[in-house]
Amino acid sequence: RQVLEEMRALYERNQADVSEAKSGRTDLIFLIRFRHCCLLRNQRCVLAYLYDRLLRIRALRWEYGSVLPTTIQFHMSAEEVEWFNQYKKSLATYMRSVGGEEGLDLTQDIKPPKSLYIEVRCLRDYGEFEIDDGTTILLKKNSQHFLPRWKCEQLIRQGVLEHILS
Repeated sequence: RQVLEEMRALYERNQADVSEAKSGRTDLIFLIRFRHCCLLRNQRCVLAYLYDRLLRIRALRWEYGSVLPTTIQFHMSAEEVEWFNQYKKSLATYMRSVGGEEGLDLTQDIKPPKSLYIEVRCLRDYGEFEIDDGTTILLKKNSQHFLPRWKCEQLIRQGVLEHILS
């Protein structure tokens, strides 16, 4: 916001000096050019900052899944939340289009798994959790379970489960 205010002030001063330069004051041309270069530099910096934020928001989708924690959403603007939702929908559409009838979840294995099942500890009360074979498991705080990696990796990233390393 400070940069935008500075850019607005530079633009207004340039507009005033351009009017005077048109009336014959040629000594202001160098000052006008200097301010214009400052405006272009600030514009490039703001665009680089916004692009970096978009890259970080895109990375959040891969790290946290389709639902962001409220602490992270609190620090995002409405436009950023809208962009996240559009990216989420685009990614979901793409994942449904590849991998056959069920689609392919590209976000499930960030790193290649060493085993298909892992031992996990529940860090907070989550409630019932259903596995593909229809088994329902109650995830209560401090309970330990042996679950399929691909089923619980999302909950590990969300901080609900913790992978117990032997």
